[in-house]
Amino acid sequence: MALVVQKYGGSSVADADGIKRVAQRIVGTRKAGHSVVVVVSAMGDTTDELRDLADQVSPAPPGRELDMLLTAGERISMALLAMAIANLGLEGRSFTGSQAGVITDSAHGRARIIDITPGRIQAALEDGAIPIVAGFQGVSQTTKDITTLGRGASDTTAVALAAALGADYCEIYTDVDGVFTADPRLVPGARQLPRISYEEMLEMAACGAKVLMLRCVEYARRYKIPIHVRSSFSNSEGTWVTDAVAAEGEAMEQAIISGIAQDTKEAKITIVGVPDKVGEAARIFRVIADSGINIDMIVQNISAAATGRTDISFTLPRDDGHHAMAKLRRLQEEVGFDSLLYDDRIGKVSLVGAGMRSHPGVSATFFGALAEAGVNIEMISTSEIRISVVVDQNDVPLAVTAAHDAFDLGDGGETAVVYGGTGR
Repeated sequence: MALVVQKYGGSSVADADGIKRVAQRIVGTRKAGHSVVVVVSAMGDTTDELRDLADQVSPAPPGRELDMLLTAGERISMALLAMAIANLGLEGRSFTGSQAGVITDSAHGRARIIDITPGRIQAALEDGAIPIVAGFQGVSQTTKDITTLGRGASDTTAVALAAALGADYCEIYTDVDGVFTADPRLVPGARQLPRISYEEMLEMAACGAKVLMLRCVEYARRYKIPIHVRSSFSNSEGTWVTDAVAAEGEAMEQAIISGIAQDTKEAKITIVGVPDKVGEAARIFRVIADSGINIDMIVQNISAAATGRTDISFTLPRDDGHHAMAKLRRLQEEVGFDSLLYDDRIGKVSLVGAGMRSHPGVSATFFGALAEAGVNIEMISTSEIRISVVVDQNDVPLAVTAAHDAFDLGDGGETAVVYGGTGR
């Protein structure tokens, strides 16, 4: 029988009925003969509500105290879930991230996992209990303070635990039936994928698909942990995220496009009139990197012959936009660029599919569909299996739908179901 790590998101445990339903699913897995370790998120919008409360108390809450506050959400849900399992006749034993042995660096709000020492989890399994671990949190290796891993990081906690325990696979339970060809909230006719490769899922997650977080997929690929994305609200088979291996009886020829992702939480900065000299771009992006800000797409124009200057545009998370602008303004006199432009009304739409490596004309079809829909493209970025464009934020739904239709990714009239979640 398998050792399974199951992760349940906030929408799955949003209320008492949801917690009872999840407990029944966990107990059902155990009674089927499997060993189960559970990772749980905070109930519903608890994390957002705690964050809002902190903002009301302080405009800039200290990172250490904010982490202490936010981790309370998972402690509530793990304890309630353990009670619900006990009511069904089995022992659920709850653990905070630190009790579970999740060791991190000391970066509050965005800590990274250094190691997992799951001794107490293994002991609970040997005792016949079902370990329930609070996701999204750990303990700093150096300061011993409680840390959080960033929004959505319960997925990462689950996969990291699966790797540390040598689990057979990791089930991620959410409020949709699996991974779809597009966000079913935006494209109701999106088709569910039975399986997708780590490589494609990495691109989808990096481009804004919310069904799995990027760090979770990176971890799974590194340690070869199969991920099974399922809904806790139905018995749908879900989607397997694994190495790119065709299932028995399935055609080996890969689909050209696996899916379309969108991200409306980015901003664009344009640095106007940068002197076209060796090392200037490096100085600019070093300042951004030293601030801990991730850059996404970068475009540099050809230098104007008359002035010897060029423009550099790049995208970054919107939450980091004003911080990046402040850093760049301090660099302006030193580098000698003319001005800065900031636009936080953009969106990114990405086409992802390993099959496009061997199929010409994908770009033409994609850009043609956007043109026919009247969507203007501001920036373009590509990889072997991805084409991303930046468009006006208001055009994102239109662009996603147009591209989805152009590549015939729909499910023949069936409507994808979103079972829960408020979208906060």
